[in-house]
Amino acid sequence: MYRFIIFIFFFIALNASGQIKLPALVGDNMVLQRDKPTTIWGWASPGEKIRIETRNKVIKTQSDQTGKWTAQLPAFSAGGPFDMLINEVLIHHVLWGDVWLCAGQSNMVLPMERVKELYAEEIKKAQYPQIRNFFIPTVSSKIQEKTDLPKSVWQETNPQSVLSMGAVTYFFAQKQFEKNHIPIGIINASVGGSPIESWLSLDQLKQFPAYAQDTTRIQAAAVTKSLPDKGLTESIKWFDTNYQPQGWKNYFIPGFWEDQGLGNLNGVVWFRKEIELTAEQVNQPAKIFMGRIVDADEMYVNGTRIGNITYQYPPRRYEVKPGIFHPGKNILVIRVSNQAGKGGFVPDKRYELQLGNESLSLMGPWQYKVGSVWNPNPVVSTAQMYSPTALYNGMIAPLVPYSLRGILWYQGESNTSKAQDYKDLLKALAANWRAKFQQPELPFIYAQLPGFGDRQFLPVESNWAQLREAQRKAEAEIPKSKMVVALDLGEWNDIHPLRKKPLGERFADAVTQEPAGPQIAKATRKENTIELEFNPKGGLLKIDKSAENELQYFAIAGKDRKFVWAKASIENNKVIVSSDEISEPYFVRYAWADNPEGANLTNETSLPAGPFEIEIKP
Repeated sequence: MYRFIIFIFFFIALNASGQIKLPALVGDNMVLQRDKPTTIWGWASPGEKIRIETRNKVIKTQSDQTGKWTAQLPAFSAGGPFDMLINEVLIHHVLWGDVWLCAGQSNMVLPMERVKELYAEEIKKAQYPQIRNFFIPTVSSKIQEKTDLPKSVWQETNPQSVLSMGAVTYFFAQKQFEKNHIPIGIINASVGGSPIESWLSLDQLKQFPAYAQDTTRIQAAAVTKSLPDKGLTESIKWFDTNYQPQGWKNYFIPGFWEDQGLGNLNGVVWFRKEIELTAEQVNQPAKIFMGRIVDADEMYVNGTRIGNITYQYPPRRYEVKPGIFHPGKNILVIRVSNQAGKGGFVPDKRYELQLGNESLSLMGPWQYKVGSVWNPNPVVSTAQMYSPTALYNGMIAPLVPYSLRGILWYQGESNTSKAQDYKDLLKALAANWRAKFQQPELPFIYAQLPGFGDRQFLPVESNWAQLREAQRKAEAEIPKSKMVVALDLGEWNDIHPLRKKPLGERFADAVTQEPAGPQIAKATRKENTIELEFNPKGGLLKIDKSAENELQYFAIAGKDRKFVWAKASIENNKVIVSSDEISEPYFVRYAWADNPEGANLTNETSLPAGPFEIEIKP
């Protein structure tokens, strides 16, 4: 019996020593960086010998006393797919190509599914087995750097898988692949609403004491205490077809309820509309588009719930299954809940019922009734994932030391309230990640924030403009960096603009330093006028005359920094600005607003000039 027990323990130990653990990033379909030595790693029993075989090469190493092992593969040219054998673990379909780490806020990870109506044809043609996407689920850690990621997989790109891929990253990868025919690996580490300081390591963040000490700067919305919703507690629920409406008032969709007589209401409001359909119409494929709704909604058709979304940003697109609509009268009901700010239906979006090839507008008169009123609760909860270092620890540290081709960064919306710090934070981020990945010249390409918000008709101060200026200035101070101007790709009423294809393609062009829109280079005062010179790489300056025939959105100020609109014209490939109100100008601004819609300086690339402020020194 004793000998049998000894044998069992020996057998278990033998099998344990033969098992290795690989990080989530190392697996089937992975893409490794071409033309440079690459590092892979894992865990095994202490002192265990590791043998890696791939592409007719054998690499040997050994785990340390903690069980961690690393191995450096030689530089391989682009190609594949190949298999890789690590001891007894066989990894299939490995490619060598260009690996890009794509990170930031939600606009970097906003999926193709969200823009599928705009890019339906592109999705149908998305058959790229050599473009592979590795999406990192959100994970944060306030204190300790994680050593591995949650379970995820490398996915080949096809019309189905592309729907979950970030739209910017897909169009970036597609253009890069079509140009070079080299495999592309996308690692997407992005979290909606995240501030830049959450992506810095603690050692780098220590140069910013205010951020290093404050782990609760970004806070979640106040928790609200709700009263029962009459629409759900009455004997006949308000979405039921047997319900007889009483006391409902008129409402015009789109629009916010605070602008239609419901001031300062946080709670639940129900909306109702009756429509008539023919027998022919109800036999068509049906889809309802209800724009964007602030904040959460549930939609019912003839008493059947057809869908719901729990937060404000996604577009509302609900398919209606056959048999729900019927000839004659049909009842549409929407239950909307909102706990802060203006609730309701965002203007200038798509509100319609699509029946086959026919579209019926759902804008116009509806009826509403309040179901519940919520009282704010002063208790505020902290969002851990937004704490300084938390996302670096959870989502970037586990990637080190994977070899990369470069970094794409799209972030800044959550830092507009402290825009004055952003330039230094961005510089620190680039330096931080380059040091951690031991690639000091890693290309760092980032998007400047697009336009967003109400249009202003007088010169104004703007946090968004100040952050864009920080992004512009950082480009000159971050080696091997390139800023992509996205000013013209925004939407005044949507912080998640849908036109992701041109932005992805601009990222791709930035890799090879293709000519871009005008970039301010120099300002010279001549009496009461200012001459602005721009980088000549994009060719001659031009006016985008799609809206106005004259240059728009230039403002100047004297020493007092009181800005007024300026006259601006193009002369000898320079922009000449002046104002009768300013006899001695010291400052010039261009496109300085949250949403400078109408800014129209461009060049022969037809790409926009980025916003700027420049001081004319004596």
